[in-house]
Amino acid sequence: MNRSRMADFSLLLVAMMWGCTFLIVQTAVRVLPPLAFNSIRFTGAAVLLALITLVFYRSEWKKVSWGMVRHSLLLGLFLFMGYGFQTVGLLYTTTSNTGFITGLSVVLVPFLSLALLKHSISRYTWVSAVLAAVGLYLLTFTGTAMSLNKGDGFILLCAIAFALQIAYTGVYAPRYPALPLASLQLAVVGLFSTMGSLLFEGPGSLAHAGQLIGKPDVLLALLISIGPTSAFAFWIQTACQKYTTPSRVAIIYAMEPVFAAFTGLAFGGETLGVSALLGCVFILAGMLMAELTPDLSRLKSNDWFRYRLFRKK
Repeated sequence: MNRSRMADFSLLLVAMMWGCTFLIVQTAVRVLPPLAFNSIRFTGAAVLLALITLVFYRSEWKKVSWGMVRHSLLLGLFLFMGYGFQTVGLLYTTTSNTGFITGLSVVLVPFLSLALLKHSISRYTWVSAVLAAVGLYLLTFTGTAMSLNKGDGFILLCAIAFALQIAYTGVYAPRYPALPLASLQLAVVGLFSTMGSLLFEGPGSLAHAGQLIGKPDVLLALLISIGPTSAFAFWIQTACQKYTTPSRVAIIYAMEPVFAAFTGLAFGGETLGVSALLGCVFILAGMLMAELTPDLSRLKSNDWFRYRLFRKK
């Protein structure tokens, strides 16, 4: 398996982790203030990655530069804005609208890749993105139509922020070691979340969160959030985006709600209608199309010539 395929498979595992642990993480979000939860989650994830780097990859910290710090700050800011706008938007709109509009980053990322990386986006990538977006709509709005709410603007900003984080990771990941870059990025999110919690949720929010950490279900949700779904997920994303494109990352991440739906079906007593199942099929088709067609944006000029010659034969 070449590096590009291995990277895409690893990112699919990230989407699976996010989707399959959604029910568990939801437990913590229901009882903890959202920004306080993100403060604990991302600060803990940053500390975990920093410790891993110090113990096993100490030489990588010697490669930290002011350029890496600046770019980590930008990536962390986009990630914080994504989670922040999503939290605010949820106060004024529905979960269905949130899931679908956030998922629109799958369509936004190719535009950003074209603008930032000058990637030539193939028609296969556009078709894959549209299939995934249609699938997200069918999966999210099972038998109902989308009705706009005043919080949808915040959710759209959330989608743009997540799309920017994926696109700019594609810019910076090849330049720096993955572990320190991911660790610094998560530290920025933790810092901004702590400041936001103190400012908007009150000084007692973090203290209240600390009192609830001892509850077994909350502690389990936090451990999963800090480890698999934050520290390791963003480490994998940062490492893998050296070998794949932001557009593919977005399409693969569209599988997250599919995994979440089937987890809810298996463990949450939920049901999937025909529309939801059809949506899963569309998303899977979009991902498979992105995987099974050549990634033309990464072909060198002589490889492109060979590819065109082979296609003519």
